Amino acid sequence: MGGVRDARAVVTGGGGGIGAALARRLAAGGARVAVNDVDADRAREVAAEIGGFALPGDASGAVSAAREALGGIDLFCANAGVATGGGPEAADGEWAAAWDVNVMAHVRAARELLPEWLERGEGRFVATVSAAGLLSMVGAAPYSVTKHAALAFAEWLSLTYRHRGIAVHAVCPQGVRTDMLRATGAAGDLVLAPGAIEPEQVADAVLAGIAEDRFLILPHPEVAGYSAVRATDPDRWLAGMNRLQQTLEDRP
Repeated sequence: MGGVRDARAVVTGGGGGIGAALARRLAAGGARVAVNDVDADRAREVAAEIGGFALPGDASGAVSAAREALGGIDLFCANAGVATGGGPEAADGEWAAAWDVNVMAHVRAARELLPEWLERGEGRFVATVSAAGLLSMVGAAPYSVTKHAALAFAEWLSLTYRHRGIAVHAVCPQGVRTDMLRATGAAGDLVLAPGAIEPEQVADAVLAGIAEDRFLILPHPEVAGYSAVRATDPDRWLAGMNRLQQTLEDRP
């Protein structure tokens, strides 16, 4: 299928950070964009800036609202996410929220989108996953686990439907200078902040990945090397990650 020009596009979590950068980049590329965000004011601000449509509210209603606003959906960016920290001690509600936003929102969107896309033989699903989905993140078990699941779901969509015209992309950046990074505290400062990039760089990588029909989009190219070590020498990789964990614990 083609690129983004004239595409009817939806971006969840589009009121700031990567989502806002994606919405701007898609609009600049000729797409008609619906901006979804739980922060209604931010959704309206970005939509007004790009000449798009604001869809305030959580991501669960984005598909039906966007169909009404755009007359259909060609490109869906499942970008909304939550960065829940902690380990097994994190409350069940925190685990449930991470699972709902980071995984089930993608599942629900696909459930609504696929019948129409399969009938017409094309559609494009972009999942903002994070490098944590390929690797992991110290100090953040709910985030790491649910991002692994988000990547697995994107892989499943691609392997199941690519021969029927459905294109799927998994976007896996490391640190990005957003409110989410600032909320990660000491772990984010240690692991993510030193190599953090701007949201606009992620958006540029996404558009390049769409143009090249690449499943895996790595705004930080070095993630490919880390992932290869994780796959081929897991003990070496885990030892390195454990050293990061010890460094984190030794911080005042």
